[in-house]
Amino acid sequence: MGKVKLKKELKEWGVIAVVLLTLYLTGLHTEVAAFAQRAILATGIITPDTELPTEEREIIDYELDLRDLSGNRINLREFKGKVLFINVWATWCPPCIAEMPGIQDLYDEVDKSSIEFIMLSMDDNEGKVKQFIDRKEYTFPVYTPASRVPEVLRAPSIPTTFVVSKEGQIVAKKVGMARYDSKSFKKFLQKWADKGSAF
Repeated sequence: MGKVKLKKELKEWGVIAVVLLTLYLTGLHTEVAAFAQRAILATGIITPDTELPTEEREIIDYELDLRDLSGNRINLREFKGKVLFINVWATWCPPCIAEMPGIQDLYDEVDKSSIEFIMLSMDDNEGKVKQFIDRKEYTFPVYTPASRVPEVLRAPSIPTTFVVSKEGQIVAKKVGMARYDSKSFKKFLQKWADKGSAF
């Protein structure tokens, strides 16, 4: 009786191993993991950190060249005077992929005349990034670094999201995935967009 049970368990684990191996070899493991994490985000239990205490806020110097998915080079200085939503991500990162639908919803709903989105991909292959964005039909602006990323914007892990005030001060930072299309985060972002600028 014990041998029959052992054989059954080995078969079940064999099927699981084959499924996992197939997902890994086809590259779908990232999508499957992201789907599971998206379900966690949908519960609303992982929310972005909002307003950093004043003493923890750092200033960015805008010394970062970006390349958009069409190959155009843009300097971060071009966005001075706007609130920046900077999300550091990669196509191979399941939590990054999990939070993107919420970021797209946020992007669709905010005032883009005063808030600039910078989806900063850390992928080495720009073609892969473009293919991913096109396949998912995301419309937010996506960039890759075209120069050294300033220390203040270097992420300890990804995804990491920064909100930068019009004056260049990091007013929010979230390491890890979060749901950004919540009412409270939209209100937070709009509050900073409504503030005057020093530039």
